[in-house]
Amino acid sequence: MAMKYGAARLASNLRHHYARSASLLHSHATSFGYKEVSEEEKSKLVGNVFNSVASSYDLMNDLMSGGLHRLWKDRLVSKLHPFPGMKHLDVAGGTGDVAFRILDKIKSLRHSARQGGLDNFNEETKIYICDINPNMLNFGKKRAIEQGLCEEQSLVWVEGDAEALKFQADSMDGYTIAFGIRNVTHIENVLSEAHRVLKRGGRFLCLELSHVEQPLFKQIYDYYSFKVIPAIGELVAGDKESYQYLVESIRRFPNQDTLARMIADTGFQKVEYENLVGGVVAIHSAVKW
Repeated sequence: MAMKYGAARLASNLRHHYARSASLLHSHATSFGYKEVSEEEKSKLVGNVFNSVASSYDLMNDLMSGGLHRLWKDRLVSKLHPFPGMKHLDVAGGTGDVAFRILDKIKSLRHSARQGGLDNFNEETKIYICDINPNMLNFGKKRAIEQGLCEEQSLVWVEGDAEALKFQADSMDGYTIAFGIRNVTHIENVLSEAHRVLKRGGRFLCLELSHVEQPLFKQIYDYYSFKVIPAIGELVAGDKESYQYLVESIRRFPNQDTLARMIADTGFQKVEYENLVGGVVAIHSAVKW
């Protein structure tokens, strides 16, 4: 009886395996962490991950990075060089982390200009916060209320796909994407859309977890990534699997030089990157000519 059950289970597993293989062949396969899934399946799985982590996003970022993610985002905005009257698009930015920093910087610049009697900015600042996940957008809107920004006209919240943006060509002065590009299905489509919506002279900046090359540091970083981060996710957020995926997605992401070449191949100029914390994080920047 046990042998019959075992044979039946084996046959069922084989059918599942071949059905899944056929599905992946007919719809292009892509990676979800270390797993190979169909493109349609990846979109759903990534959505599930961010639905799961939204409520504990701030706390987990602080715990995983020791609070350094705040300094990394500050550095990103400093490299952007925001200015009053700019039209900026922050993609995968539903939490508002980057957008709020850009707005604060612009307000500070405008305040300084007014004090010096130089406030002649006629253009209205618009910062579009675009995210495919409505839960992340709702989390960001809640944070805006907590920070007294709920009536801020400069912030515009948009549900949208980084691979198929709803914005007009040549409409943005700046484009940022922080910790979002490694979760998309087609990086090249995201880069192409970024190039399309930027004006000539518009700046592109990407902040992303990247690759450590120094051997000893890499060994420590790998242990922390694969052992500590999922454990923290389970303890704090009750979700080990989502954080296991996030760690795996970093290792599957192109390294710094490869991503730089992809950005240049899209048509961007002045492509460069800055490593932070030995390559744990990299900021890639470029300009559309």
